[in-house]
Amino acid sequence: MFAVHLMAFYFTKLKEDQVKKVDRFLYHMRLSDETLLDIMARFQAEMEKGLGKDTNPTASVKMLPTFVRAIPDGSENGEFLSLDLGGSKFRVLKVQVSEEGKRNVQMESQFYPTPNEIIQGNGSELFEYVADCLADFMKTKDLKHKKFPLGLTFSFPCRQTKLEEGILLSWTKKFKARGVQDTDVVSHLAKAMKKHPETDVDILALVNDTVGTMMTCAYDDPYCEVGVIIGTGTNACYMEDMSNIDLVEGDEGRMCINTEWGAFGDDGTLEDIRTEFDRELDLGSLNPGKQLFEKMISGLYLGELVRLILLKMARDGLLFGGKKSSALHIKGKIETRHMAAMEKYKEGLANTREILTDLGLEPSEADCIAVQHVCTIVSFRSANLCAAALAAILTRLRENKKLVRLRTTVGMDGTLYKIHPQYPKRLHKVVRKLVPNCDVRFLLSESGSTKGAAMVTAVASRVQAQRKQIDKVLALFQLTREHLVSVRDKMRAEFEYGLQKKTHPLATVKMLPTYVCGMPDGTEKGKYLALDLGGTNFRVLLVKIRRGRRLVRMYNKIFAIPLEIMQGTGEELFDHIVQCIADFLDYMGLKGAQLPLGFTFSFPCRQTSIDKGTLIEWTKGFKATDCEGEDVVDMLREAIKRRNEFDLDIVAVVNDTVGTMMTCGHEDPNCEIGLIAGTGSNMCYMEEMRNIELVEENEGKMCINTEWGGFGDNGCLDDIWTQYDKEVDEGSLNPGKQRYEKMTSGMYLGEIVRQILIDLTKQGLLFRGQISERLQTRGIFETKFLSQIESDRLALLQVRGILQQLGLDSTCEDSIVVKEVCGAVSRRAAQLCGSGLAAVVEKRREDQELEHLRITVGVDGTLYKLHPHFSRILQETVKELAPQCDVTFMLSEDGSGKGAALITAVAKRLQQPQKEN
Repeated sequence: MFAVHLMAFYFTKLKEDQVKKVDRFLYHMRLSDETLLDIMARFQAEMEKGLGKDTNPTASVKMLPTFVRAIPDGSENGEFLSLDLGGSKFRVLKVQVSEEGKRNVQMESQFYPTPNEIIQGNGSELFEYVADCLADFMKTKDLKHKKFPLGLTFSFPCRQTKLEEGILLSWTKKFKARGVQDTDVVSHLAKAMKKHPETDVDILALVNDTVGTMMTCAYDDPYCEVGVIIGTGTNACYMEDMSNIDLVEGDEGRMCINTEWGAFGDDGTLEDIRTEFDRELDLGSLNPGKQLFEKMISGLYLGELVRLILLKMARDGLLFGGKKSSALHIKGKIETRHMAAMEKYKEGLANTREILTDLGLEPSEADCIAVQHVCTIVSFRSANLCAAALAAILTRLRENKKLVRLRTTVGMDGTLYKIHPQYPKRLHKVVRKLVPNCDVRFLLSESGSTKGAAMVTAVASRVQAQRKQIDKVLALFQLTREHLVSVRDKMRAEFEYGLQKKTHPLATVKMLPTYVCGMPDGTEKGKYLALDLGGTNFRVLLVKIRRGRRLVRMYNKIFAIPLEIMQGTGEELFDHIVQCIADFLDYMGLKGAQLPLGFTFSFPCRQTSIDKGTLIEWTKGFKATDCEGEDVVDMLREAIKRRNEFDLDIVAVVNDTVGTMMTCGHEDPNCEIGLIAGTGSNMCYMEEMRNIELVEENEGKMCINTEWGGFGDNGCLDDIWTQYDKEVDEGSLNPGKQRYEKMTSGMYLGEIVRQILIDLTKQGLLFRGQISERLQTRGIFETKFLSQIESDRLALLQVRGILQQLGLDSTCEDSIVVKEVCGAVSRRAAQLCGSGLAAVVEKRREDQELEHLRITVGVDGTLYKLHPHFSRILQETVKELAPQCDVTFMLSEDGSGKGAALITAVAKRLQQPQKEN
């Protein structure tokens, strides 16, 4: 028993001594946590450099865009071919992907050798060999005379400008085929395929093997957004935000970046980490000075590193009694598979002895222990370096997503990772230590990069098909110049119908005279009361005007109009209005004051004088009974009488659009047009009295309230009216009416978007085909969401946040599509508004017989003010369709309140001479 203990003690002591000896010899290869964090920071800086347009040319980590923008979502199906060129063997694969309610992949493959004379010979011969192998596979599997989408896994650094194109930057590993560098490898393959006319393939994707690994794993785990290969070579890829990739146009969504991290350190960044053995290995390689990080990590080089170390230790008398065999001097004699065998848990020492004996050495027990520890240090350093770079990528992902804690999956592949008994465990442990705020799952890729290329091709195929369907829907909202000119001309014709007595009753654009016959001239002064009714809120204002432009002070109070009042009786509505006026007068201490009053009433009215307005029809959700066909001023006077508390001088009933024009006209005498682009849509302008057949007078001008929201009610816009517009119209309070308004105003744009999203989801193009209960709720998608989603400052993560508020669990790709839909709907609205406005400015120019017109448009409305692009598109459309008009757009400040007071003041001023007469 004592002898056993003595032997165990001796062996333990022997092991300790040998380990210490090797540790002292290779202390430069042992990296502390502090050093690893420093390497991680250096790699982060290199990534940033590689992503920048100006810094990329000098970056060692090239951060190549792959044009892979989406990972599998499970809906992919079809048959695909895949080629894998980049390792010791060449592989052809047929992949059948079927949905069938669950993710299902069936594969058939065949390996072909890659002889040195082919991979280091002429480039055209290499691709002809690849094409021959593919043709042989298709013949063997009876796949000829059928068209297949094909993905090519090409495991070398390429600069891509699209998914199906790649310029080879440099050969790596043992490949050195001439005439391929700096050319498109897909073109080489396509040219070689022409010699096999019986094989019909469509090369859809060029994929790096690392990207293939990520895609393979992402098919099984949607959280997978990083791919790492640790095999013959080493590399990593991950999904980066487009907004951070300077090398590619566009900010939307994400794209897979092929880091090409093997070249990290080629600029000298890692000189303090490299050892004499790394330098010796590099000098004897096919590409000295290049792929320095890879040479410290990958399977192609680790065995050689171990050989160089053992040779030096033997020379120094630290191993094999100072004796060296001729085999130990031969490059490549120790391979990474030998290291893996030597590091096996139980049989490692026995394997070590066998391997060293095969090399013509006579190792002692102590030598075997020392050599085993050399292998451990070399492979441990490899895992540490990989972990540091991977930790930098995971940190970047977490920061991009603005998360405190990241949950993600890393797809892994490569012979070193797969066959080395300790490697995966070491890598995982160090990664988790370096990024404690990331929950990382490591998923081993099955069938590796070749299946991945097929998955990229399948995704590209799905995205291509989906894109066609989405574009088909968006095309319905894309208006050509011909469309816009047609809308302008039809609007112009409707103006004429509305102004003429004979055609007025049938006109959809009512062209209502407002009896506002003058603009502010700066002499207006006094105190005025203004009422503003046009939405769910009602305002009462006191407006004090002092002589001179811009000298206006306002005091106001907002009152809610409950739905039961909006849709109750007319008497209840006007009693509620008078109650609000009484509260305001009380609040301002003005009870009993006799003030002139202007009433902004933002609904279509037929006026016979400035203080008389007969309601034609309710819009914007109002439905109060016994009002249509009645004079709203009389109804207000009756309600004031019923209350019998105060008396007011109602001077003018005003449309909010007219108020907007007057407000801007108070500051700019050139302002002769008012535009509202908000909840509703309307326009007014100053018309020559001679053109208004509904009014007796012929001299001077009068403001015409066009009520253009009804444009198209006669079917003249049917050519651009979509199924979605139809659905919105049918679900509205006034089907068949206000068609132009329903295509252009804030009250309806969100609802149009909702209808499109429902249709795209039903087609399986959005939200994984799942229609949430909230998406089915009418009015849930408010127009304010369009403004937020289309904001240039808003990242897709924030767009996803908005959609989540609406109960929509969206992917990054979903968010891009939703943003596109919002853009298409709002762009069409702005263009239609611009076309209508172009009609009126052209009319004003021709009426005044001017070659060139300078005119100002006063604008109000939340859509115009708050939407990030509406105003710009509207202005561009006006400029394009009315090139002889120089149009200035002026934002109105409180047109409906201040404007009503100004109209009242102008009316009072114009009444004065009449009274004196």
